[in-house]
Amino acid sequence: MRVYVPLTLPGLAEAYRTGQLGDGPVLAHAVTPALRAWYASDDLEELEYAALSGAALASLRLLAADADAPRRRVVVAVDVPDDAARPGPDSGPDAAVPGEVRVAGPLRLAKAAAVHADAADAETDVAAAARALPAADGGDDAAQGTVDAAEDHELLWYATQEIPHLIG
Repeated sequence: MRVYVPLTLPGLAEAYRTGQLGDGPVLAHAVTPALRAWYASDDLEELEYAALSGAALASLRLLAADADAPRRRVVVAVDVPDDAARPGPDSGPDAAVPGEVRVAGPLRLAKAAAVHADAADAETDVAAAARALPAADGGDDAAQGTVDAAEDHELLWYATQEIPHLIG
């Protein structure tokens, strides 16, 4: 199973330093039955993109909580055994976060398939989205528009060998 772990650039730097994405359980997003029901598609590529998008939003939440982190969303794609990922507390048919899972740890960075991150030109929109996120969560349509503007930036794909350049 491929899981998508939300991080920030400082979180990625820490994972690179320690070789681990966390001791566990690690919050991630994946193609789960709840995500399949919510997205209503059988196309695995579309479902994986939806899981990646969920992790990107979770990364934005991490940025909202860490004012010192560079304003770039980061998601690490990791392949784990199917039984390593368990539905998150918000999972289920009425899940607020379809596709959220907890992965038993430790989760080794060496198992990562790729890193997805915003380009530097997304920082202004991501910064605005991180500031607007609480209001968007409260139902403010204008704030939601600001969050959506950040989501318009596609995360770029990086090989794991490129992590030093991302965090450098």
